[in-house]
Amino acid sequence: MSAVTEDQVKEALKQVIDPNTDSDPVSSKNVKKIDIDGDKVNIDLELGYPAKSWQDKFAAQLKEKVEALDGVSEASVNISSRIVSHSVQQGVQPIEGVKNIIAVASGKGGVGKSTVAANLALALSAEGAKVGMLDADIYGPSQPRMLGVSGAKPESKDGRSLEPINSYHLQIMSIGFLVDEDTPMIWRGPMVTQALEQLLKDTQWKDLDYLIIDLPPGTGDTQLTLAQKVPVSGAVIVTTPQDIALLDALKGLKMFEKVEVPVLGIVENMSIHICSNCGHEEHIFGEGGGQRMAEEEEVDYLGGIPLDKQIRELADTGKPTVVGDPDSRTAEIYREIARRAAGRLAMQGKDYSAAFPNIVIQNT
Repeated sequence: MSAVTEDQVKEALKQVIDPNTDSDPVSSKNVKKIDIDGDKVNIDLELGYPAKSWQDKFAAQLKEKVEALDGVSEASVNISSRIVSHSVQQGVQPIEGVKNIIAVASGKGGVGKSTVAANLALALSAEGAKVGMLDADIYGPSQPRMLGVSGAKPESKDGRSLEPINSYHLQIMSIGFLVDEDTPMIWRGPMVTQALEQLLKDTQWKDLDYLIIDLPPGTGDTQLTLAQKVPVSGAVIVTTPQDIALLDALKGLKMFEKVEVPVLGIVENMSIHICSNCGHEEHIFGEGGGQRMAEEEEVDYLGGIPLDKQIRELADTGKPTVVGDPDSRTAEIYREIARRAAGRLAMQGKDYSAAFPNIVIQNT
């Protein structure tokens, strides 16, 4: 039995496609080390996104392919994750303490964007990342109630900046912490955008891999401010399957394209209803709209979330599905969507600005 070569091991690894990046680990440069000791092979992989609940399955698939090679009796695959900063719009400065900002947007209200944003943040955290949530909906902040911290008041240690509120391992900031829940924000556009910038930049975020921004619906002042002044690494568009929601979701997608923010993919919320009594499946709002839009616009379809009464009930009680019912199929779908979004981001350009020194010219 002849000894296996490193090239043969790489060819075996290339046969397994990572569904979160749509690439094999060799092409994605995830393979950090291959040790061959006689007929034993040890492989170290480093993913660019968090995958705690899935990496054992991926390792088993890779191990099976390598052990099928002639000359290999045993293979071990060790997988770790390292999340780095990714490039953002030109001329926008990074936020201290935040590696990547992901905006969650929708063209219109009522599609469940805030519920998706909360569960996406919780899913990324459950997969092993350090995650924050900025509730950018100044007029209708819902994240404090949804994440179980309604009525909390942030501290200020220096009188200028705010400490984020912590819940379910998330660092959270919202205008909802600074005003009473039943107080309307009767503000014009410039005040809203200034408030958003202050909430983002004056919060003491601590070593976040991802900051999820829950945007208000539409494509107005707040969205444009975020797209032009905030270092966004990628956007996730939330829609429902019906045509009227897709029309507005398309506007949101086009806005991000115009300001050169990459769209990581589309999430179709309320995609199918399964009757809790008989199990009958029905497409109440139409079928496959989000997937068609993703194909037509050549962006990724991240997944579909069912229309389920429990999603609403858990969010209303401050325990979104990912933490309120972590073993459910719906929580699993949210984790799949989170991994795919982070995986798509991992395949984008890295931000090397921190690696280069600032050049200062002085007259001496």
